[in-house]
Amino acid sequence: MRAFHLMLATGLMLAPLTVQAKSDPAALRKQVDASFDAQWSDLEALYQDLHKNPEVAFQENRTAGILAARLKALGFEVSEHVGKTGVVGVLRNGPGPVVMLRTELDALPMEEKTGLPYASRAQQTVEGKLTFVDHACGHDSHMAWWVGTAKALAGMKSQWHGTLIMVGQPAEEVVSGAKAMLDDGLYTRFPKPDYAFAAHIGSAPAGEVSVKQGATTSASDSIVITFHGQGAHGSMPDKSIDPIVMGARFVEDVQTVISRQKDPQKFGVVTVGSFHAGTVGNIIPDTAQLALSLRSYEPAVRKLLVDGVGETARAVAQMSHAPAPDVVRIHGTAPVLNDPALAARAAGMLTQALGKDRVTLVPTSEPGWTASEDFSEYTAAGVAQTTFFSVGGYDPAVLAKYKAEGKPVPVNHSPFFAPDPKPSIRTGMEVLTLAVLMVAGK
Repeated sequence: MRAFHLMLATGLMLAPLTVQAKSDPAALRKQVDASFDAQWSDLEALYQDLHKNPEVAFQENRTAGILAARLKALGFEVSEHVGKTGVVGVLRNGPGPVVMLRTELDALPMEEKTGLPYASRAQQTVEGKLTFVDHACGHDSHMAWWVGTAKALAGMKSQWHGTLIMVGQPAEEVVSGAKAMLDDGLYTRFPKPDYAFAAHIGSAPAGEVSVKQGATTSASDSIVITFHGQGAHGSMPDKSIDPIVMGARFVEDVQTVISRQKDPQKFGVVTVGSFHAGTVGNIIPDTAQLALSLRSYEPAVRKLLVDGVGETARAVAQMSHAPAPDVVRIHGTAPVLNDPALAARAAGMLTQALGKDRVTLVPTSEPGWTASEDFSEYTAAGVAQTTFFSVGGYDPAVLAKYKAEGKPVPVNHSPFFAPDPKPSIRTGMEVLTLAVLMVAGK
């Protein structure tokens, strides 16, 4: 997930909610922890292997093969190459609800700088260029707790009923993998879920869990703009139509969409993350290409941002007497919407299982996380009963050290992002296993 940020610091710790549990959540948690303890050596080796050998969107062939083999060994019916590089495992356990658990497979095209003994030095080709690859978003942790959860539930079949669908999704980082899997028949080739759950690691203290009601992540739209000018010698700017000047003017002017068109009380972000033009200092190029990321919660704000970006780009080109620019929306996804009742139910259950000091319920009235996630595609395709959890990943002592030194904590997508594997993977496994038992327990 892009720059995923937890809201566990909001202080919205609620008292335990009343839950009609079919089994005692605290007792179930002890069983899950026992399964984790028995698996930890294996899960640690898996985590370090995945961390050391990351793969980017739609290139996750080795990663997908490892997860597929793990599921097959547990007795799942496994299908590979769903949505290009996705994996689907099905475990049938009699009549009952169909529950889907999703993990992401892909990493980011960036260099890791954590200095860990198992740090990634892997490289892959992205858009024609060889680049370092890093699991700086935490999907390696997600895959480890997903595998641990699959094994725990396979060993607890006497305590739940229904069908478990394990989904290993490619290309979350480019918010395209969920749609690719759905387009490839995820809900028609396999049992359609009644419930879907996922969890994401972040920079809050390890062991803590946050559950957001309603809008949980932002909508995301990626737009590429190409300005077309006229090239010339650097000493003869009057003979050119300079696309670098157009791009620079656009970078400044587009922010007025945020500051002068958008309601200041509503969330919206326009980020120009890439600007490519020219080759050397004495040539004015004929094109400039900019890549943008737009974030919002509300549909009206989302439309305002998308329209405003295009209008600003065209106005800048017109001012320069240049041809109309190419404005291309590459991909996008809607906000993740947690079902409020299910989120509250899950928070109550987890409070009973983990303790009130570890669980935060963030109400609908509070803002969600500004990062984006294509987990929303599963809801949009017809599964309303979904909850997306947030799991803390950092050793509290490490967080205290950063605070004492006055330094920011490395968050997701930082080259220094380094969560503490054992407590965070344990917590992710607890959350997902208990969520399944909550809705499918006997």
